[in-house]
Amino acid sequence: MPSVAEHLRAGREGRKWTIHQVADATMIKTEHIRSLENGDYSPFSAPVYIRGHVKALARALQLDPGVILVQLDQELSQTEEFSAPPSLSPRRKGALDWVMLQISKMHLQVLAPFIILVALLGSIVWGYTLWRQNQATDPLKDLGQGIYQGQLQVGGQYLPLPAGATNPPSSTR
Repeated sequence: MPSVAEHLRAGREGRKWTIHQVADATMIKTEHIRSLENGDYSPFSAPVYIRGHVKALARALQLDPGVILVQLDQELSQTEEFSAPPSLSPRRKGALDWVMLQISKMHLQVLAPFIILVALLGSIVWGYTLWRQNQATDPLKDLGQGIYQGQLQVGGQYLPLPAGATNPPSSTR
């Protein structure tokens, strides 16, 4: 007796369809169709997804879904991964699960401009902060000690006299 994978492949080849044509007709990923035609159920997390995909493929290929699903149940009961029913105990959800749920509820058309606006404002604030830090630093600080002495702290309004000058020049008027 042929397996479910052989039935699906024979049905597709009998209609002379490519995997991409079947994917377009059923809205199932091509990777999943290839896996089902190879009898590989590992990409699926639960038997319900396998059953749904096989049923959709059988209908699209004009095969009897009832017969194929009975045979699929027999094949799945022989596998180690899908022989037991999935756990019904709820998994403890964290903060990341809540955030992802909230994001999934939003429409991308609403979310994308908001993300772009936040990124733009963040980059403006970051750029301004860097600019202000650069303005506060002395651009000549890396010169040697004899060439540049830094900013002088002058107490009055006049600059200090050079070291060799004792008398200021007098005006001759």
